[in-house]
Amino acid sequence: MDSGSAVVAGARSYAAIGQWSANAPQHALARLGARVVGALGVRVAPSAATIRRVIGLVCPGGPAGLTGADPVGSDSIAVDGKATRGSRNGTSPAAHLLAAMTGDGRTVTQLRVSDKTNEITCFTALLAPYDLTGITVTADALHTQRGHVRFLVEEKKAHYLLVVKGNQPELHRRLRALPWKDVIARRYDREMGHGRKETRVTRALTVTNLGLDFPHSAQAARILRYRTDFKTGTVSRQTIYAITDLTSHQASPQRLGQLARSQRTIENRLHFVRDTTFAEDASKIRTGRGPENMATLHNLTRSPDFATVLLDGLPCLAST
Repeated sequence: MDSGSAVVAGARSYAAIGQWSANAPQHALARLGARVVGALGVRVAPSAATIRRVIGLVCPGGPAGLTGADPVGSDSIAVDGKATRGSRNGTSPAAHLLAAMTGDGRTVTQLRVSDKTNEITCFTALLAPYDLTGITVTADALHTQRGHVRFLVEEKKAHYLLVVKGNQPELHRRLRALPWKDVIARRYDREMGHGRKETRVTRALTVTNLGLDFPHSAQAARILRYRTDFKTGTVSRQTIYAITDLTSHQASPQRLGQLARSQRTIENRLHFVRDTTFAEDASKIRTGRGPENMATLHNLTRSPDFATVLLDGLPCLAST
């Protein structure tokens, strides 16, 4: 866990983590579980070489499982993937990581996507270990897959709200053709910030008997986003379609809009932070399991439960 402490203190490389560990005071090493040597009980931090070896070799499932949040009781979980561009090594592609985060910003877990496949094949493996009963899972259009939906609703007893785009052309066409102008159930949301004004209009329509041919579909939503850039005066418009198994009694247009927006939580509170704060895309950590384990440390340090995990989670890394 001294690695996590070093990362939150700004360390971005194995050498920097080793330097932080070498300079850590005895009381800090004691709290981190560093090994004791000699009759005087001196705490000794692991060397930079040991840190490099452990982070590069340890199974990513161990740190990710120990430091991740239990999603039980959460309202929603967002699933999204990100490539760590700096990990590209010669002809080997950059490590691509698929992560899950609760609606209140706690990282549940992450999984490295095999170089020979894509996120779709890893979706069920990512979520399979967890109790998702009653939780609504959101994801981008890539994961709007019939198999994913059956897994969530039939096996995990969860709900879903998935964005529909051109990768599902027939479903997208049918959603666009629905009588949206006649829909009465709608919600308007307005907010200002970051130099722009945004207005969102969410319309919801029951689709149970409309022949959409998508498993467990109960409602469809159309979200219109209008954005005005105060600096340039530019007004942009975006239309988003989504589908869910939540009925109108379970989710109003307001609720559907909130769920659709919660997908941005993982982008803003995890991937954006890892890019800007930890400069993850510029990292030169490329070999072994280093990229995903460093990403796990980045996830940990931005967790609201970091202090608890710091003391109880992985003392073995400090005592190695």
